[in-house]
Amino acid sequence: MRPVWKLSAAGFAATAITFGPARMGFGLFLTEFKSTFSMSTGIAGVVSGIGFFGFLLGLLIGYWMTSRWGPRLPVVSGLLAAVIGMGIVAAAPNVWVLASGVFLATSSAGFSWTPFNNAVHRLVEDRWHEVSLSIVSTGTSLGVAAAGATALIVSFSELSWRFGWAAFALAALLTLLANWAALRELAGDPGPASSTPWATLLTGPARPLLLIALSFGITTTIYISFAADRIQQAGGLPGIVERAAPAVVFLAYGICGLIGLATGHIHKIIGLPWLLRLLHIAAATALVLVALTPNSWTSVVISAGLQGAYVMMMSAVLAFWSEKLFPSLPSLSFTAVLLAMAVGSVIGPAFAGFASGTFGPQTMFLGAAAIAGVTAASILPHVARERWSPA
Repeated sequence: MRPVWKLSAAGFAATAITFGPARMGFGLFLTEFKSTFSMSTGIAGVVSGIGFFGFLLGLLIGYWMTSRWGPRLPVVSGLLAAVIGMGIVAAAPNVWVLASGVFLATSSAGFSWTPFNNAVHRLVEDRWHEVSLSIVSTGTSLGVAAAGATALIVSFSELSWRFGWAAFALAALLTLLANWAALRELAGDPGPASSTPWATLLTGPARPLLLIALSFGITTTIYISFAADRIQQAGGLPGIVERAAPAVVFLAYGICGLIGLATGHIHKIIGLPWLLRLLHIAAATALVLVALTPNSWTSVVISAGLQGAYVMMMSAVLAFWSEKLFPSLPSLSFTAVLLAMAVGSVIGPAFAGFASGTFGPQTMFLGAAAIAGVTAASILPHVARERWSPA
């Protein structure tokens, strides 16, 4: 198998697990967790924030592992964290054990994505970089759709949500074994060290990239943490049992997110500034719809679909934009971008949970939509530069 397809398939599977059920499963099953563990929305925001703090730590440790031992060790370590974390969630007796499982499971996403920038940069021809990185990032969509389908089965059966999380852990174990084999060629090999100083990541066109990543982290984690619960608490969707509403949200999210596979092609047609603007307008629209019309099938499916497309396409953009700006620092540059996103991921749910409890969920979602709208308005042509040679 050619490296482009082998690495793309391995990365697609890894992100499907780590950015699918491991990172988004808490929001998918939030109403079930609130019922089982008597959690308030504020505490739910804290638990979600703990999980995304795990993501931030995973990024730092994963980069350190990649720089010393190559991409296989962090990817496999992340998938092992997913196996253990999701197993803990499945068996959790109380909210704080649940939080520890969410922490480990969500950390897996930090370990497992950025190493593929290193692998693709070294083994794949330049002309295939954008395609390969888009495929890797879009694995999330399949993982989210599969998690949504699992939740739908649970909601229409007598099974506990715990069976769903046990299934997630088993899928993570199988993915771990597949990636162990696929990345064998790069085991123990970090590649040549770059002479480019890391401080260049904080200058020039990198600043807009990092600020956009921060905004992305805030708004996306608010959506995945609270949108399904917002719909369910508002009475669910007409014609189906109330507990099935979150599964509908994540199914639409994941299926529509498959458009992420076309990110590279769309980027070549309309250019980076317009692509970024349209994606943030889509994010703002998704948040407004779930704020104002949470009981409409049309609004909910459009909202989830727009959010899914936004997340998968933005994930691909962040991967290839950082690689284009800093080709000599493929893993470090992407790690810096995801650290900015992770900071937003910690801040977003924690503040949103308490804002929802204080001002109501509608106001909270409209506030998140305003962040996405301001980001869209700030993206001017000179802001989204794709190539840069540091002096």
